[in-house]
Amino acid sequence: MISIEVAAVASDELLVAMNHLIPQLSTSFAGLSMEQLEALLSHESVTLFVARFDSAIAGLLTLTMFPLATGLRAWIEDVVVDASARGRGVGDELVNAGIARAREHGARTVDLTSRSDRAAAHRLYERTGFVQRKTNVYRFSFES
Repeated sequence: MISIEVAAVASDELLVAMNHLIPQLSTSFAGLSMEQLEALLSHESVTLFVARFDSAIAGLLTLTMFPLATGLRAWIEDVVVDASARGRGVGDELVNAGIARAREHGARTVDLTSRSDRAAAHRLYERTGFVQRKTNVYRFSFES
């Protein structure tokens, strides 16, 4: 059984889960401290969704929402489902929860990016209604 909740309080369970799950998404992830988790959860523009599969944390999704002159925007980041729970609808539930929250708050759009090698993620995003845009994504990095 899958359940989705909004993480409101930093806990040891959540910290352990994030430090287990995010490396499955990003090889550059250096680990998260309790202080960093608390800062993330207390930020007014961030909603962290947690998926539980058979009561264990099996997935995460971060939704950020921010006002612009052209309207409220929403952005989905850090979608990750534990390898042991993939293919069971966890990702669909997380993405749909993020979309629903953005809609509730009046966001005009929900955007996300995905690396070109993440074919399963692309299928998930298309299944949940995302359409690939013809755009160039540029990044400025403070890291060398």
